[in-house]
Amino acid sequence: MFTLLITIVSLTGYAQDDDAAKIRAIANEILLHGTAYDNLHTLTKQVGGRLSGSPQTYKAEAWAQSALQQAGADKVQLQQCMVPHWVRGGKDQARITTGSKKNQTLDVLALGNSVGSGPKGVQAPVVLVNSFDELEQHKNDLKGKIVFYNYKFNDAYVNTFEAYRDAVVYRGAGPSQAAKYGAVAVVVRSMSNSTDNNPHTGSTRYNDSFPKIPAVAIGLKDADELAAMLKKEPVTVFMETNGKMLPDTIAHNVIGELTGSEFPDQIITVGGHLDSWDPAEGAHDDGSGCVQSIEVLRALKAIGYKPRHTIRVVLFANEENGTRGGNKYAEEAHSKNEKHILAIESDEGGFTPRAFAVTMPKQQLDKIRSWVPLLAPYGISQINEGGGGSDIGPLNKELATPLAGLQPDSQRYFDLHHARNDVFEAVNKRELELGAVSMAALIYLVDKYGL
Repeated sequence: MFTLLITIVSLTGYAQDDDAAKIRAIANEILLHGTAYDNLHTLTKQVGGRLSGSPQTYKAEAWAQSALQQAGADKVQLQQCMVPHWVRGGKDQARITTGSKKNQTLDVLALGNSVGSGPKGVQAPVVLVNSFDELEQHKNDLKGKIVFYNYKFNDAYVNTFEAYRDAVVYRGAGPSQAAKYGAVAVVVRSMSNSTDNNPHTGSTRYNDSFPKIPAVAIGLKDADELAAMLKKEPVTVFMETNGKMLPDTIAHNVIGELTGSEFPDQIITVGGHLDSWDPAEGAHDDGSGCVQSIEVLRALKAIGYKPRHTIRVVLFANEENGTRGGNKYAEEAHSKNEKHILAIESDEGGFTPRAFAVTMPKQQLDKIRSWVPLLAPYGISQINEGGGGSDIGPLNKELATPLAGLQPDSQRYFDLHHARNDVFEAVNKRELELGAVSMAALIYLVDKYGL
């Protein structure tokens, strides 16, 4: 019995050493010979912003197919889906027309999926509210007015995604809630805790029971100044936007595979979303996740690793204003009775990796947590319960697929999220690569040991 115990411990130690060496080989390939940063440069500088339905959508799809082929995918395919086609339609503008700072311009961006103001614009007095509770208190005073939601990011949250989840309801539901009481337009404080004045766009969701009204996000400095003015005197604002929703159009998930040597019908999915908002280049959101996912495939191929299960890279369409790509992927997986053993998503920026957030049964969670010592040299210090991503979430709903979302350091993400400064220059090469290493390491371990 004692001899058997020593043998088991020795074998366990040998396996850990072997795994550490294999992960080190993956890391060396990515850190010394990686292509993720160069791929991101091409995607951001030659394609640019990639709003669903735009010409850049199809340039990005062509780029993605080529990048996956060059990475060594056994096969690359397109998966068609219908996506919303919202266009900004022109320059968004707003300015103060009465008060002590008449004709002062405000830095704004129309919210995604919002309606335009019409060529004459909208001019009306502004009512400031700091919450939906305050909106209810002012409901009898809102007819014909512009509602200004000045709900701030809660800086007490160390993980800034918690602050985002807390505040984003004002962007998503705010316009319809204001229209319910007769408001003619909405200004929303940007979903950010940055110190600049860049407005941050993002989707709104109209309630069809109420009129659809124009809505813009405003930069934080202008938001603070507008709020301070409204405490002293009435303010009227002129707003002009040109947004329009066109008929749905065709886009594609771009899929590349390394075919499994033992279980080709069992799939590990890894991906990010190919679309982005139009004001910037979509470097962190989510060009980083796309190039990291391609790099996982490339690095495994480059070191001669032959996966037991099929590893499938998916660059999803239309995460930003519809999640049609993620839903289509899950629907087809369900209809084909595919077996998905894990899905990993990177959609929280290309910053230094800190953790994975997972959605899976406790036994599987405990198994992944046992691998933290192997992941820790590359930045992963913990496995958090509850997480995944917008594009892989439907897989869990349709097939109960275990999910894992890469969690980089979150402190700078909402300085850039959906704003004009989400550009290639904001991405650090080493941080980007370490995220790819972490994803590849987790995939290697799941491929070898299962869940």
